[in-house]
Amino acid sequence: MAYTGDVQVGGPADVHELTDLMISKVAVGPMNNNAYLLRCRSTGEQLLIDAANEPETLLDLIGSDGIGSVVTTHRHGDHWQALAPVVEATGARTYAGRHDAEGIPVATDELVDDGGTVRVGDVELTARHLVGHTPGSIALVYDDPHGHPHLFTGDCLFPGGVGNTHDDPEAFASLLNDVETKLFERLPDETWVYPGHGGDTTLGNERPHLAEWRERGW
Repeated sequence: MAYTGDVQVGGPADVHELTDLMISKVAVGPMNNNAYLLRCRSTGEQLLIDAANEPETLLDLIGSDGIGSVVTTHRHGDHWQALAPVVEATGARTYAGRHDAEGIPVATDELVDDGGTVRVGDVELTARHLVGHTPGSIALVYDDPHGHPHLFTGDCLFPGGVGNTHDDPEAFASLLNDVETKLFERLPDETWVYPGHGGDTTLGNERPHLAEWRERGW
């Protein structure tokens, strides 16, 4: 079946099969968080984005091959509830944005800066530092050489707007500016967006609404 990105807590993962990478999306926990398991098709190495909740669910998804690394997109607690048990069970290295790592209660092995890279087997992901939802949120870009880019945005970009900035005008302006300049200005409309909660979207679906978001202020 074709990938849709529509997943439910307690339900099965949805798998997006690309030429070099398999992306498995699962929803976990009381806040309907998305976790993404990336598997390099040539080496079998795996990486998890956001060990958000339900460690048993995530470890079952990971399977016997284990994972080499876990990336936490930002410091908010709903995105790392399962991080400690997953790391303990797998021995995975941990990655997080440099300016959010101090807020994550599991030691970060690799601090990630804007433009930094994270590898899973032969596949390279590029980090984009986005300020506003938290000081050190990161998005990850996989620029698929066989197709369009794939973008994991944490809580910085969703269908219908940017992430929550808690009615702080400066934080909202910062986040929207970063999302515009580092994502929308650099990536094409076909870019598939995988957010931290809920359904997927594309940059093309959201691009026409940027001015509307700026005007409404959230």
